[in-house]
Amino acid sequence: GAYGLTFPLLLRSDGTKFGKSEDGAIWLSASMLSPYKFYQHFIGIPDADVIVFLKKLTFLSLEEISELEEGMRKPEYVPNSVQRKLAEEVTCFVHGEEGLKEALRATEALAPGSKTHLDWKTIDAIANEVPSFLLSYDEVLNSSLVDLSVKAGLLPTKAAV
Repeated sequence: GAYGLTFPLLLRSDGTKFGKSEDGAIWLSASMLSPYKFYQHFIGIPDADVIVFLKKLTFLSLEEISELEEGMRKPEYVPNSVQRKLAEEVTCFVHGEEGLKEALRATEALAPGSKTHLDWKTIDAIANEVPSFLLSYDEVLNSSLVDLSVKAGLLPTKAAV
């Protein structure tokens, strides 16, 4: 005889599949999806889904999850703090402490106004995950910020300034 093991699909509260074509596949391998991008998938979970995902994807106790859920209803709740807990738990489980540290460093560094410094390993790991462009040294040398912005596609024309 043949035996099999099946699992239900992971669905969002609106009935759509989690982690498929809508968001891009969520790979467990860091070579297919960096720990940073993996972490970001879970940070983006809507409030309506985060408690269900904590129950299905983490080893947190039901008591701790209930406390997090209660905290979400309080006026002093910090938005996305439960999503951060989910992202940290799942990223650490899949990518280990180092993968989580890499994801947190990258997340902090990419926040507006951040003064965080990244090592080359982290920069290399997230380079394909964030918007970027390449310009040669000659293209950058003696170019104004406006010229560089147009070349990078940040502005449609110089007149847009």
